[in-house]
Amino acid sequence: MKFPNPLIPATLVKRYKRFLFDAELADGSAITGSCPNTGSMLGLTAPGSRIWLSEHDSPTRKYRHALELVEADGTTVGINTGLPNKIVEEAIAGGQVGPLNGYADMRREQKYGKSSRIDLLLTDDDRPPAYVEVKNVHFIRTPGLAEFPDSPTARGAKHLDELGDMVEAGCRAVMVYLIQRQDCETLKICRDLDSNYGAAFDRAIARGVEAIAMRCHITPQEIRFDRLIPVDEPGL
Repeated sequence: MKFPNPLIPATLVKRYKRFLFDAELADGSAITGSCPNTGSMLGLTAPGSRIWLSEHDSPTRKYRHALELVEADGTTVGINTGLPNKIVEEAIAGGQVGPLNGYADMRREQKYGKSSRIDLLLTDDDRPPAYVEVKNVHFIRTPGLAEFPDSPTARGAKHLDELGDMVEAGCRAVMVYLIQRQDCETLKICRDLDSNYGAAFDRAIARGVEAIAMRCHITPQEIRFDRLIPVDEPGL
């Protein structure tokens, strides 16, 4: 996924109210922008961090700038939670994700479960449909180890249970963890921050849900799928 316009370098002053940030542009101008990530962003909000912003001229937008990338731990991290579905979709369409290759059709945001929508539905005449849920990952505490989630997510646990339901209905169900950083070699479930999600993950795997971790290559010009990395969890 290429950014449609060049990103603007800046320095983070602070992130607050989950969806706002203050920054200083290269010319010294102070701006307030929107943060397209309502999660905790643990480890990614240190004042003084180098960041990159997209710029928008739509008259309906309250804030002209949006936070896209943060430099942390010696690497560049994508924080926009609106991008993972598109990145995964592009990788699947390009035949880059071996476990998900070969389906004839791919559709977005299809209704399923209990008033939910699946991120991607893959269908083919010769095999059962595959329900693909995508989660954004950028949390790291141990070098080389990506973790999800970085804060409690009841919604995430609900999605795992609904994926399990689809397996029992005769379909294929896949949880994709899209890691928007390139310094990770393995992914684990962050059970100490959300034990309920950890239990839901275990239930899902026992019911036949698959788990895939996809690492990204990130520059101020693009974010694209790099390679699959192992999910280090029992049963996988």
